[in-house]
Amino acid sequence: MASPAKRTSRDIRTANRYEVLRQIIAASPTSRQELAAATGLSLATVATLVGELLDLHMITEVGFEDSAGGRPRGLVAVNASGGALIGVDIAETYVHVELFDLALNVLARAEEDVRPGENLPAQMVGHVAAAVGSVVAQAGVEGARVLGVGVSVPGQVDRATGMSEYAPNWDWHDVPLLDLLTEHIAYPLYLDNPLRAVAVAELWFGAARGHGDAVVVNLGTGVGAGLVLGGGLHRGVSNSAGEWGHTTIVLDGRLCRCGKHGCVEAYVGASGIMLNLRELSPDSALLHPEDQTATIAALAEGLRAQDPVALKTVRDTARYLGVGIADLVNLLNPEVVVLSSWVAAALGEPLVAEVREAVARHALPRPMSSTEIVLSPIPTDPACLGAATFALEGALQSVGQKTSPAGQKGSSVRQKADKRTTPARGRTGPLSG
Repeated sequence: MASPAKRTSRDIRTANRYEVLRQIIAASPTSRQELAAATGLSLATVATLVGELLDLHMITEVGFEDSAGGRPRGLVAVNASGGALIGVDIAETYVHVELFDLALNVLARAEEDVRPGENLPAQMVGHVAAAVGSVVAQAGVEGARVLGVGVSVPGQVDRATGMSEYAPNWDWHDVPLLDLLTEHIAYPLYLDNPLRAVAVAELWFGAARGHGDAVVVNLGTGVGAGLVLGGGLHRGVSNSAGEWGHTTIVLDGRLCRCGKHGCVEAYVGASGIMLNLRELSPDSALLHPEDQTATIAALAEGLRAQDPVALKTVRDTARYLGVGIADLVNLLNPEVVVLSSWVAAALGEPLVAEVREAVARHALPRPMSSTEIVLSPIPTDPACLGAATFALEGALQSVGQKTSPAGQKGSSVRQKADKRTTPARGRTGPLSG
């Protein structure tokens, strides 16, 4: 395998520009001095980067604040109307799309249901194209304002080529997904995996914000772990880090969709939870054999009603989940473990409480004492939100070192954005998506 490309000075500058913008989005209004303190960059560097973002109309000057014993400090804030970003969450049972302003506020949402067996790439592309068209129409934004579309798709993803290399839930192998999407969507496109998307969403706006080391456990049809290490998103050498759902917790256990036996996902993914329920009570009214969404919803309602079968099913699921999370706690020693995605949101705090107890039984006391286990607080789809930040990263990456000519300021991101970018692989900068 080829060694990861070395980061160039332009890569570093792009990462710094992204970091400064991220801090402005998180804490508008803010001063250059506060940005320097938050990012660790020099005040001169921050001033230069702020100037570039002002020229791009991504931020704006908003006045001054008093400084003790000194001159008033100029304040800057994100220019929410300076562009639009689209995040796409492709999953086994749905396609969610959300359109955001530059402050990452949701302006429009659309959803396409994916019926069982409707898993051909062309069918998924059709759903994505329809939903993207819908949010643009709902928000009433001009196409030129859309800086990019970030696409989250399960499985192994090559960001540089836009290839879905392997998606076990659909048996996809080497699907040129971005090329297929480009035939229907005119905006710049950026592809990645939901594990990275939800981790970035939590890092920007959720329970991982302000933490240097965090694990975001994605509980849906598929299962995985987004990793934040040393304040930055950890991708691994081939953008494959976080496939914790395909680690073994039961030797010679259930067959997983990846073809292996005993994987975490086979016990705590949506279909695994359905099997836990079926093994406990084959004739339970909570079980909807062909509909995992309905089954999880019924379990959630059963928890609220203190139904004994629902309580036992969630407790059994939490036992498996606790063993797997205890391994992450022992291995990575994170400050926080966040339970995210639609299954976690549906089962909520009752699941989290059971998981805390199970992890405490299996993790070593010292790392466990430093780890908090929480439910994601993000009210919107975290994969869409994270995917939108990929589009923002790509837009900033496409900006030249010089701003556009007079009269074209603010448009250079759109003019220079390519359909695909080639991000640096491996461990990215502190807040890179």
